[in-house]
Order: sequence, then C-alpha cells, then structure tokens
Amino acid sequence: MGCGVAAAISIPTTTRHLRSLTLLPFSYLSLYHSTPNPTTTTAALSIPLSHRPTTYSPLRRHPFSTAASLHSGEALLHNKVGSFRKKLKVVDIKNGPSQGLDFLGNTLFLNGWVRTVRIQSSVTFIEINDGSCLSNMQCVVDSEAEGYDQVESGLITTGASIWVQGIVVESKGSKQKVELKVNKIVLVGKSDPSFPIQKKRASREFLRTKAHLRARTNTFGAVARVRNTLAYATHKFFQDNGFVWVSSPIITASDCEGAGEQFCVTTLIPSSHDTADSPIDAIPKTNDRLVDWSQDFFGKPAFLTVSGQLNAETYATALSDVYTFGPTFRAENSHTSRHLAEFWMIEPELAFADLNDDMACATAYLQFVIRYVLDNCKEDMEFFDQWIDKGIIKRLSDVADKEFVQITYTDAVDLLSRAKKKFEFPVKWGCDLQSEHERYITEEAFSGSPVIIRDYPKDIKAFYMRQNDDGKTVAAMDMLVPGIGELVGGSQREERLEYLEARLDDLKLNKDAYWWYLDLRRYGSVPHAGFGLGFERLVQFATGMDNIRDVIPFPRTPGSAEF
Repeated sequence: MGCGVAAAISIPTTTRHLRSLTLLPFSYLSLYHSTPNPTTTTAALSIPLSHRPTTYSPLRRHPFSTAASLHSGEALLHNKVGSFRKKLKVVDIKNGPSQGLDFLGNTLFLNGWVRTVRIQSSVTFIEINDGSCLSNMQCVVDSEAEGYDQVESGLITTGASIWVQGIVVESKGSKQKVELKVNKIVLVGKSDPSFPIQKKRASREFLRTKAHLRARTNTFGAVARVRNTLAYATHKFFQDNGFVWVSSPIITASDCEGAGEQFCVTTLIPSSHDTADSPIDAIPKTNDRLVDWSQDFFGKPAFLTVSGQLNAETYATALSDVYTFGPTFRAENSHTSRHLAEFWMIEPELAFADLNDDMACATAYLQFVIRYVLDNCKEDMEFFDQWIDKGIIKRLSDVADKEFVQITYTDAVDLLSRAKKKFEFPVKWGCDLQSEHERYITEEAFSGSPVIIRDYPKDIKAFYMRQNDDGKTVAAMDMLVPGIGELVGGSQREERLEYLEARLDDLKLNKDAYWWYLDLRRYGSVPHAGFGLGFERLVQFATGMDNIRDVIPFPRTPGSAEF
C-alpha cells in the first residue's frame, strides 16, 4: 500500500503512555496490552500502512538543535526511541490457568500465520498461530469486519501472514475456551498456492527438504520450543551453581578425541565461486609433493573442533568451575538417525573434583533440565506424548525422580554376557558397548532407571582420562537413559604430567601439538573432571523424536548442507 493509505486502529488506553511508536510493515508491528481489564476503552489512531518505517509520537516532540539549524535560526524536531515492550502473544492469552477467560471483553491485537480457513455461509473461521505455543487462536470473521473483502477474494489462505484486531469472547466450540471476534483484519503477506505446508500431514522425510518452512508445523514448532527451554535450563543450572560460561574456539589445531574425524579449514583452495573450478595443481606443495601447510592461513593444518573440552580445562584451572555450550563438528560419514556432522555440545569442567563429583553433577544437571521442561512445556509435552512417543512424560518423570544406578564396566559386561537375549554385536571385556547393549541395561535390566557405567578399559577411551590404580581402566563414566542409550560421557582428567605424556606417546599423538595442555599439569595442576553431552541427543530424549535430524533447525549430514 502507498504511504497515503491509512487504517484506523483502536489502541487500549493502557498503552497511551508509550512515548513513541515506530511503525514498520505489519509483520513487525506490535501493539501491547497490559493487565486484562473488561472495562478498557479504546482511542482511535490512524496508522499509515507503509513499507517504509515512519514514526508516530502521541506526545509532544522534543526539539534537538544542530550547528546547521542554529546557523539558520531553525530548530529540528526529533522523537525519542520508544520503550520496548514484550508482545502480546497467543501463549499469553491461552496458556494461563483460565485458558483465556480472564481476557473476556478485551480488545486485542494479534499477528500470526494462517493455519486453516473455513468459510461458512455467514461466518469465516480463521486459525492463526504465532509460534509462541502449540495452540492456535480461532478468529471469527463476518462480513461486518473491516477487511473482510480480503477473505472473500481468497487472498487470506493457509500460510499467509495477517494482523487482526478483535474482542475476546467465549467460544461456542469445545476445542478452546475463547476465540477472537474480529472487527478488523489486514493481510500482511499473502501465501502462494504452492505453499507446501498444508493441513494434510506431511512426512518428516519430506519436511527435511523444506527445513526453512517446517517450523510452521505443530511437530517442529514444539521441538523448537522444547529445544529453547532446554538451552535456557542448561544455562540456568550452571549459572545458579556458580559455573562460568566459556566461549571455546570453533577452529582448532588439536584433535580432542584423537579419532581424526575432523573437517579441515584451509584457504589453500580458492574460496567463493572459484572453488568449483580450482585445479589440484594450484595447491602449494613441498619438494616432497606434500601439501605445504606453511602457506595456509594459520601456517599449519587447522580443523573445525570436535569438542571444547581441552579449552574448557584451561579456564577451569583458573576459574574453578566452567562450562562450554556451542557448536562442534565431526566428519563421520554416517547416514544413521543418530549422527550429525554439526551438533551442539554442553561440556562442564570442575576443578578440585574427581569422578564421583562428576557423576553427581551430571545427574543433578539432567534431572534439573528434564524437570524444567516438564514444568514449563506442558502443552508441547502432552503433544509429544500423544502423537510422537506415547509414555514419554512418564519416562521423563522417572528420570527426574528416580535414583540413578551405578555399576562398573566389568559388571556391565558380566550382566550382558548372562542376558537371555541375542545381541547383534557380541560382548566381551574390552569391547566398546553398542547402543543395543546400553539400551538393554537401562530399559530391561534396570527397568527404565538411568544407569551410570564407570571405570572403562583405557584402550577404548581418550588419552586425557585418568588412569586407575589397576593400570587397565580409566576413571570414565557413561550415563545411559531409556530410549537413547548413552546420553552423557565424562571422566576425571589425567592431572599427572608423566602419565599424560606417556599416554600421548602410547597413542602416537604429537606432544608438541598439546604443549599448552601439558602446561596445565606443570603449573599448579589439580584433580579435575568433566563431561560432555550432545545437545541434540538431549532434545531427542526430551521429545521422543526418533531421528536426530529432526531436532536441529538445519541438519548437516553427508551429502546435505542445504539452507
């Protein structure tokens, strides 16, 4: 619409004290409502429906003088920036104890995307969702509503974005307590008929090809909200317990796990659009026909990190208790439902701590975040329990409330060897436990209780884990949960310099690359421990989603880096 077109919008008098209102296209327009009050009156305000931001100030404008205006004898007028206020969203109306009945009789303004449109003889029902919760707001529109011509002409369809003003009334339907009796509707952005997210259910495989739109579905909207809540709860747990968040680097020259499954970061291959046409001969080489890394950006090979743990240890030896929470990468050519090339890790490090402290922290953390989700995402969790994974609420409640079982690796192997079940992978002492073994232990052997297995053979664990007195095992632990298997892996770190150097030699790892890590053992070394938790695995566990590609907004897997 042009700048000269205006629409009358009623604003509750409770918002008149706003000093200024910056008007953007309606997708950015926010009008706020404070405490519900059935006696709220309204005042008319004419708002230009412009695609260019303009400014309206209901109060007097404040003069601001510049050298130019003083020279000309004229004063320029400027507005102050308006105060920011939280938007009124569907969740604020419908997810309270009264499910919206407290708002009866109030005039409200909502923005959202159309989920469904049902046109009947005398009235049209439009359900909109703004992403704040699973519930839609049912909007009842009749021919008296301003803007109804947009409904009649078929412009308002599934996927379109709209702005509505109306009065909250008691719903005659059984699915909701309240609905919005619309007196004004504005189409913000129309939706092309090719919009792929329709009422008919689509497969998750198909939705992965539409990752830029799948958050508009019930399932992926709920996953996003639970993921957000888990991230918030993670920071809250560690901050409340005195941990300091540390930003670990994404580019590194070290391989924390020693597995060699890292993405190389290099500028030896030309960047941007020239990459596809780069001849191999253009890569600098030494006289021995090897890649000349000295000419690369960092002067040596560099990689995307697989873990922030080693860097976190440096800060733990100064700040005592720290944690990292960021993206990590693994170039594992795996196409299973359990692996991603890019994923997020939560990695706390505790100074002056041993394996027992580590297990206690991991247990407290997991129980806290699970309870936080159950308490704060009830509607979404009920959706997952009904449509995705029946019984998930009970399973999560058991983890949040039950005592964790603790057994040694040796006892676990003995238990599996005696199991009256045939496993795909045979079990013997010294083997790495597979998902089928882990799930049997937690789901069947211990009837759904979380299980911590400790003291693993050193030959199947990383170089930095503290060697036990028996010389065969290390102070490592894995936490197993029903439905997933291993969720947390941790250990007490090797704080003794001579043991750590010997372990690096045994694994033929270059000690020079770890000089700074060894320095931590030279200058005031302390017993310390930590664990790592794949955030996407946690989201899977909390939602019951069976494929890890569906719990991260834009999955990165072999052969797929879209969006």
